[in-house]
Amino acid sequence: MSRLLFLIAIVAVVYLLLRSFRKEVSKPGDPVTEDMVRCAHCGVHLPKGESILAGGNYFCGKEHREAYRK
Repeated sequence: MSRLLFLIAIVAVVYLLLRSFRKEVSKPGDPVTEDMVRCAHCGVHLPKGESILAGGNYFCGKEHREAYRK
């Protein structure tokens, strides 16, 4: 009986170790996150990839970049 309990304990420890070392793989349906930045002219928050970087500031469009310069 004690051997059976010992065997179950060993299997449980091995299972938990393998589970903890397994890398979490992102699923195809998971959304991709992106940093948000604030337009220096109007204050609107938008994804960093959609913004325009000029002079260390982010802008939501060319018009706001030009208006900020004036």
